[in-house]
Amino acid sequence: MNAIALACASEAASQSRFSQGASQLLNKIDCRIIRSAEETAAVGHLRYQAYVGEGAIEANPQRSFIDPHDEDSNAWVLGLYLGDELVSSIRLHIANKDYPNLPSLAVFADLLDPWLAAGKTIIDPTRFVTDQRLSRLYPALPYVTLRLCWLAAEYFDADHLLAAVRVEHQAFYQRLFYHRPICGPRRYPSLNKPITLMTVDYREVADRIYRRFPFVRSTFFERRMLFERGQPCCRLQQPEQPKLSGPVRTLASGV
Repeated sequence: MNAIALACASEAASQSRFSQGASQLLNKIDCRIIRSAEETAAVGHLRYQAYVGEGAIEANPQRSFIDPHDEDSNAWVLGLYLGDELVSSIRLHIANKDYPNLPSLAVFADLLDPWLAAGKTIIDPTRFVTDQRLSRLYPALPYVTLRLCWLAAEYFDADHLLAAVRVEHQAFYQRLFYHRPICGPRRYPSLNKPITLMTVDYREVADRIYRRFPFVRSTFFERRMLFERGQPCCRLQQPEQPKLSGPVRTLASGV
């Protein structure tokens, strides 16, 4: 099951349990830039299980979900590991006028091309999946994974952080991360269900996000280890305990 399906399925945990879980998980988890054939195969299989499980793609004999955007020069395919076990993954494209390639451009070019032409920097998170069993065991896992989007936004001084999601998931992203929808549903390549596009101005909401979710904060060293090309692995920072205003859900991206 894709992590976004878990987001809308049930409330994850109480405020105190979530805070403790996020802190404990950040102590245990490592983030790796996916490079080897073995790592890529593991990510493809995790994606396949998630997307087939919610009916977003058709089953295939390879039991894998990989696409050419994984090889883009401005893409970071990231995997989170507990020990040697891959537990979640997300792909981040960092796009600007010089590196305009990003997956959402295939569907939302009329909205994104003007931003790129104006010199804006865009973070496009896609292929966000978590292990179903471990998401239930660690309700903070999707949050710890999505945290990487905010690290990228800060490191690259982004103007826009996108969320390409289904209509029924818009309210969740709007409530949690202040995303706003900018178009109606459209067909998305390789997926069975239509997708809408949301965005948030990173600089406008960063302070609110960090106050609401202190565990999203990071050090420059951590950001550099992840996003400076050539760094293979990063132990995720353990921040202070998050202070949340209410119950939370697990979440994920729609594409």
